[in-house]
This record gives sequence, C-alpha cells and structure tokens, in this order.
Amino acid sequence: MTSAVSGASDPKFAAVKEEFERNFAERGEVGASVCLSVNGETLVDLWGGMANPETNDPWREDTISIVFSCSKAATALCAHILIDRGELNPEALVSEYWPEFARNGKEKTTVRMMLNHESALPTLRDPVRPGGFTDWDYMIQRLEDEEAFWEPGTRNGYHMINFGWTVGELVRRVSGKSLGTFFREEVAEKTGARFWLGLPESEDVHIAPIIPYAPKPDDQPTEFAIKLLTDPDSIQHKSFMNNGGWDFNDRKSQAAEIGGGGGLSNARGQVAMYTPLATNDGTLVSHDRLQAMSMVTTATQRDATLLIPTRFGPGFMKSMDNRALNAGPGTSVIMGDRAFGHVGAGGSIGFADPEAGLAFSYTMNQMGSGILVNDRAQSLIDAAYRSLGYRTNAPGVWVK
Repeated sequence: MTSAVSGASDPKFAAVKEEFERNFAERGEVGASVCLSVNGETLVDLWGGMANPETNDPWREDTISIVFSCSKAATALCAHILIDRGELNPEALVSEYWPEFARNGKEKTTVRMMLNHESALPTLRDPVRPGGFTDWDYMIQRLEDEEAFWEPGTRNGYHMINFGWTVGELVRRVSGKSLGTFFREEVAEKTGARFWLGLPESEDVHIAPIIPYAPKPDDQPTEFAIKLLTDPDSIQHKSFMNNGGWDFNDRKSQAAEIGGGGGLSNARGQVAMYTPLATNDGTLVSHDRLQAMSMVTTATQRDATLLIPTRFGPGFMKSMDNRALNAGPGTSVIMGDRAFGHVGAGGSIGFADPEAGLAFSYTMNQMGSGILVNDRAQSLIDAAYRSLGYRTNAPGVWVK
C-alpha cells in the first residue's frame, strides 16, 4: 500500500504535513485528505494513500468519500441561511412550518430545539423498512408519527441521522426546494465546494469506499458502544442500527439526500464551504448570524444518546473536552473557543474558526474508533493551531 502524500502545503504548516504523513506511517491511515485556509488563502491541500486498497486504486486530488455527520453542518447551514433571510424563525414552533409534526408529545417543539438536538427524536422505535433511509417522504412520515422520547427542550440527545430529516424538512418546507437542491444552489455553487447532499448518479466522480472500523482486543469500549452492542431497546442501539439496511457505499444510497450522514466531499470541499464563515465575508450569512452560529446554545453533562458531556451550537459541534473522564478513546474534539463545525463517524471533521480566520477539514476512508475524533484528526488540528501561534489546549479549547 502506498502512503505517498501529494499536494501542497505552506512551510508555516510543515507540522500539519508531518502529522498527516505520520497518520499513514503510525496510525493506520489508508486514504485521506487534509486542507486548511487562513483568511481565505488555502495554505494546506494534501491527500494520499489508497482510495480502494482492494483494487490498488490511489486516493487522487479529486477523490471524495462519505463524510457521515459532517453532513449535519451543511444541513444546519441551509437552515441558518433561511434564518438570516427572515424566512425561518428559530423561536417559532415547528408546527408553523410543518403542521403534521405537532403530535405525540412534539407539539411544543421549536426550530431552535431541532437545531440543538433537543427535539426528542434521536431515533425511531420501530424498525425502518428496508431502504427507508433513501425515501425522504417515508422518513418524514415516520418522524411525524413518532412519539417524543422526552419533553422537547428539556434535555438534548444527539439526533444521529434524524437531524438531516428534522432540520432538512424545515429547509424544504420554507424554501420549496429539496435539501440537496437548496444546498447545491445556495452553498456549493456559491463557494465552489465539491460537496453533495445527494450525489446524482449521473455525476462522474471518484469515490473512496468507506472501510468500517474493526475493533481490536485491547480497545476500551465507550458506554455508548456497550449499550449499542448489549441493549437492543436502547436509544444507542436504535440510533445506530435501526437504519433499514442503509449501505453507505452503495451508489444509489449516495444519491439520496441523507442530510444527517450521507453527504460526500473531501477536505478541500469542506474547506471551501467553511472559508466564508471563517473570514466572515458575508457570502453565505451575515455577521450577526455568524455570531449566533458560533455560540454554545446547549451543553450537557450527559448527552441522552452519546452518554458523554457534549456542547453544541445551533446545528454545529463546539469544542468538547472529555479527556479527563476516562470515557474511552475518541470522546473529545478540541478546537478554538469560537470554532464550530462537525465531526463525522470514524473521525472526519470540518470546521470554521472566525477568531483564527481558519477553515479546516480532514476526511478519510478508514474509520477509526470512538464517538468524536481520534488521534489522526486531532493531531492535524493541534498542528494547525500550533502553526498559527496558539499555545495550549489545556483549557479545553486552543488558546494563545
């Protein structure tokens, strides 16, 4: 297997390239990309390894892959564009835009609760029919009929894949366009981001199949993983396993608009999306909306789904420092204080840090362990902040 790294990086960010190379040499990387921009200038754009080790197909400059929950940030951004235009009110009841949602304990759910993972639909209780994830109307009806898992707004629990349909349906109802269409027209085309929420089968693209993580004998399982594997009735099991046989490597599945976990991109594509947010240039949202997007709007000592302390902005993950909890590997993600973005299953990430003018992303095909990011992504993030003159992340965020 080749681990040759291609692309370009500014000498100031030599440490990022070094850590990227170490990922292949020491941390089990197969194929990956890393990219970052500062104040609008792309200073790191690297890729390497194998897109498909079974066919000896290398990871190319244009290779993309499923970025799983990094997709949630793209979905949330669509909602914030509508909020910024005054078309979607975060304090309004969801029923104002989506009347059929308001039943079975969900009547008082607000738009903000949906963005904050507080709308009490972290999963679905009854089995999703085969192929259900690829049928938007079916999933929307299932969410309308589902009974709330708790009183909306009283706690938060990560809405694993459902976030893409709860928030995505608001985007569709308000804009009159499907989530994938709205994202393409209002974000991807305006920024040049090669990022799809629903990749048309007609698109000729180079896709790296995702390689699931194979647990090792000495792995320390998280509480989330233990519940997932041992309690079929738990939120943890259902949120991960009740997916109607969703095959994220199937080309037809990739064409579906699964805004909670089915987006396809690479590091360059995510950085293109985040750069206008990192520079606050007004391309996508106003200064005031950007401030709101970067704030912590919900935080808990025990997320009802992930079973760890979590911190979220409205639709975005914030820095989460769980290093002292001994909760298992991959239960933290350390960014700057104002940074906001999202991780994806297996360890991918994209975020904007308006304080640093930094847009950053890392994507890969070999999934790693843990709930948030593993040492492959965090080492790259750490190197990026150090290269920018940040001193330490001991407080739980990177500071100068």
